[in-house]
Amino acid sequence: QVQLVESGGGSVQAGGSLRLSCAASGRTFSNYGMGWFRQAPGKEREFVAGISWSGGITVYADSVKGRFTVSRDNAKNTVYLQMNSLRPEDPAVYYCAASRRIRYPSSDYAAYDYWGQGTQVTVSS
Repeated sequence: QVQLVESGGGSVQAGGSLRLSCAASGRTFSNYGMGWFRQAPGKEREFVAGISWSGGITVYADSVKGRFTVSRDNAKNTVYLQMNSLRPEDPAVYYCAASRRIRYPSSDYAAYDYWGQGTQVTVSS
């Protein structure tokens, strides 16, 4: 069993930056593909970014490409999402997710086995 705890959310002005962290429990964290998703009110949960077990492969949604960066530190059991140039369309609850079955990033919600509780991101214009 893996537990994921997100932190780093908050309120920022448009154009600003936030760094989200996702701390994972468990000794097999380095074997898992990891992903970030977000869900805004009234909308479905959508893929934001994903990273492979080693950190060598990353994928991004088109809407965040060039602005967000996903990374991981397996020694700290933590995955990060650096969000720059935040826009009014970025506010949502951001969730990290871990896949024990797939070591490479996936944009498919069903590929992930464990989810954090989410952290709120608000962007003011």
